[in-house]
Amino acid sequence: MQDDLLEPRVRSLLETVPVGVVATLRRDGRARLTTVYFVLDGDTVWISTEAARGKAIDVDRTGWASLCVVSPSAPYASVTVEGSAAIQTTDIAPMTGRILERITGAEAPELTDSELAVAGRVLLRVDVENVYGASHLPTEESR
Repeated sequence: MQDDLLEPRVRSLLETVPVGVVATLRRDGRARLTTVYFVLDGDTVWISTEAARGKAIDVDRTGWASLCVVSPSAPYASVTVEGSAAIQTTDIAPMTGRILERITGAEAPELTDSELAVAGRVLLRVDVENVYGASHLPTEESR
């Protein structure tokens, strides 16, 4: 992975905008697009989902996902990141809590892996390997 893959303006957008659209590939090769909340941690995007959801099944089968993020105000900065993806079923409580905090804007309740497993929750992990389509990213002066 390149050291500058997530340059500061791209990283800032991914850390600021909490919602994006994840793309995975269905068994027949067609795209599946789903609106998701996510957290960027280092060069990894984390998404909480249910193991039975199509996106989780797709990622488990293909090992790939893409995420497109668009800012909520003009001029609508945007970027797409993609890379190797996997489903994580253990040690998911801390990151699930971070995602929940992003969704609610409040401190997450104490979560455990066993509670999340009973609820069918997993984490979808995307290791960013490619960045493209970046547009209208704010300059240092406009931030």
